[in-house]
Amino acid sequence: MVKIKLNNLKFRYDVYQIANLFYNSNDIEFLEEGYDFYVLINVETIVCGDKDCLIEIPISGNCYIKEILKKTVFKYLYNKTGNELPWGTLVGIRPSKIALTLIDNGLSEDTIIKYYNEHYLTREDKSKLCIEVAKFEKKVLNSDTNIISIYIGMPFCPTRCSYCSFTSNSIEGCTSLVEPYLKALKHEIKILSDYINKKSLKIQCVYFGGGTPTSINDDAFKDLLEIIYREFIKGKDVREFTVECGRADSITKRKLESMKKYSVDRISINPQTMNDETLKLVGRNHSALDVINTYNLARNMGFNNINMDIIIGLPGERIENVEKTCEKILRLNPDNITVHGLSIKRSSKLHEDLIKNHNTNNLTQIEINSMYKASVLLSKQLNMKPYYIYKQKNMFGNMENIGYSKKYKEGIYNIQMIEEKQTIIALGADAVTKVIFKNENRIERADNVKDLREYINRIDEMISRKINLLNTIY
Repeated sequence: MVKIKLNNLKFRYDVYQIANLFYNSNDIEFLEEGYDFYVLINVETIVCGDKDCLIEIPISGNCYIKEILKKTVFKYLYNKTGNELPWGTLVGIRPSKIALTLIDNGLSEDTIIKYYNEHYLTREDKSKLCIEVAKFEKKVLNSDTNIISIYIGMPFCPTRCSYCSFTSNSIEGCTSLVEPYLKALKHEIKILSDYINKKSLKIQCVYFGGGTPTSINDDAFKDLLEIIYREFIKGKDVREFTVECGRADSITKRKLESMKKYSVDRISINPQTMNDETLKLVGRNHSALDVINTYNLARNMGFNNINMDIIIGLPGERIENVEKTCEKILRLNPDNITVHGLSIKRSSKLHEDLIKNHNTNNLTQIEINSMYKASVLLSKQLNMKPYYIYKQKNMFGNMENIGYSKKYKEGIYNIQMIEEKQTIIALGADAVTKVIFKNENRIERADNVKDLREYINRIDEMISRKINLLNTIY
């Protein structure tokens, strides 16, 4: 328990955000007495301290008070704990967007690095990472409103992983809903395909994700893939068609054959870790050897753009486990890797374990930083460059999720999705359509409901809402 005294509760969330970076596995409480440290916001200064340590930063000119407040609390907790958090106070989910804006405004790299440090206390290597990613994104992001991408969601998985908070249902537990869901999804695909054709919109990317798209049986998968191909791919000069195959225990030779037949050119085979004990602990019913065999099968069938995901900070894992995962992935030589930091979501089983203090890591910040260094080394050994980056709340060590890729193998959809510069029409349960109004610098959303039965029963309502939103711009 971390106890904080704050003289102005208007800024409670801002103080909580920074305290949560240093004490993410503890409850944080605000009270008047018996506190561990205090935060005092005055007219001219902000003070953060206790009997052993004191940080005071003056408020001057037109300075943004919340920014000064966060830096004051951060510096105090850094001095108190000794934890080096490379991102500083930066908790926004799109850190490269700042660099992209500053590059567009003509600022030099040195000035951008200085900006990150002055405003967020961000370490230089992370600032440079944002600049590198932003420079690549600038080449990819389009300004043509009529160019869109498509997301299709499959809300089923073989089992639910303990860290997962997405709309993913164990397929064995809801077999009666699979066929009605697919029927509703196909209906949504057909109506939106007709709309796209009517409006002469150009599709850049199609991303079939989830959940686990390959969790349904071979025949159902082939049938759905054929419809996606016919409605969104065939004859449309689509730049990228990705299927997030996901787990090795759901991928079969027949599914891979269907993907080859229907022009899928990028797939993900996601181990998350190559340590069998961890896989079992987080609820995945496959082994590291299954991942290797599935990967080799896909390679031998001609797939030449394969992504692999890993997660840093999984329960029970230390630096040697991450190094083992990196060694095995290096031997496989994928085309992309995506490195995720474990994020503890309230709707995940892992969050329950955290509250009960079961099956969670007590990793030091030094260990977390070392794990990320191992993944950076892996990317360099694979001759990859970073091409997209995002952050989440409640991540171990306030680190990042980052995609690395070999040249010309980047996941273009990932960039468009993260930077929100392109309209994305999303289909399926819990899918969120985002319409970009470039001239007004705003985004409007149309959400599909999360519950499967509600999605099935209300599909026409959601299609109508989506089309009404799209009609405001097209």
